[in-house]
Amino acid sequence: MSDRILALDIGGTKIAAALVDDDGTLTGRRERPTPSGDAETVWAAVEALLAGVRADAAVRAVGVSSAGPVDASTGTVSPINIAGWNGFPIVERIAAATGLPVHLGGDGLCMALGEQWRGAGRGARFLLGMVVSTGIGGGLVLDGAPYPGRTGNAGHVGHVVVKMGGAPCTCGGHGCAETVASGPNLARWARDHGWRAPAHANAKELAEAARAGDPVALRAFGRGADAVAATIASVGAVCDLDLAVVGGGVAKAGALLFDPLHEALRRYAGLSFLRGLEVVPAELGGDAGLVGAAALVGASTRFG
Repeated sequence: MSDRILALDIGGTKIAAALVDDDGTLTGRRERPTPSGDAETVWAAVEALLAGVRADAAVRAVGVSSAGPVDASTGTVSPINIAGWNGFPIVERIAAATGLPVHLGGDGLCMALGEQWRGAGRGARFLLGMVVSTGIGGGLVLDGAPYPGRTGNAGHVGHVVVKMGGAPCTCGGHGCAETVASGPNLARWARDHGWRAPAHANAKELAEAARAGDPVALRAFGRGADAVAATIASVGAVCDLDLAVVGGGVAKAGALLFDPLHEALRRYAGLSFLRGLEVVPAELGGDAGLVGAAALVGASTRFG
């Protein structure tokens, strides 16, 4: 098909690529672990993956979802969790390797776009996509269009401050939502408050303990849900949102997160224009970045 998009999703753990049809269907999906090593080692893996997925298919453009920070103005990426890629010229390198136009977006923005196009946010005009996992990221769709911001990094909602004077964050600030609600910090807080678990136990094991009725694990999820709700209410008030779609590993806990989140949101979202703000689980899982990278190409055509 001449209107296929070659989509690429680059993260610190894995790199995935696929062809995406004009209805959002993925074909030829391939995935591999993100290699350790220098910049060229990682690039070689990306290049091989793109070539393998593309093969002889007719493709009109490449859409790239990347862990950030990204710099959309220069086409470079500096993922915190990919050593060696500091200001890496990903757009220039992919364009040279494929001979195709390349459209770059942050992974949070592409998640939001993917969910708005083919997932839980279909048809939403003012949407926050939020990923609650090892860290907390996000992206914004405003008035139906992706909102990358000045540098391409709008939507980093994990760094909304939810606790003044709170714990230090990797960003250099204190009390960010990520310090409370990310998976490692949920588990860390629970251990500090009496949860007896092996040192390697993470949010998945914490969820299992909560389902079994462990009171500390339940408190940890309630505390995390409160931080997520405060973040959504804050961003909702600024951007006049109608929907927040929440995905990521912590969101897989289901009702353990979403039940207290909905309850807390009723307390925080008191403004009249926020009373219709909904929060729903994401639907696309690990494919959201690929679908969103393809959607980014279409949005670039529509909105410039």
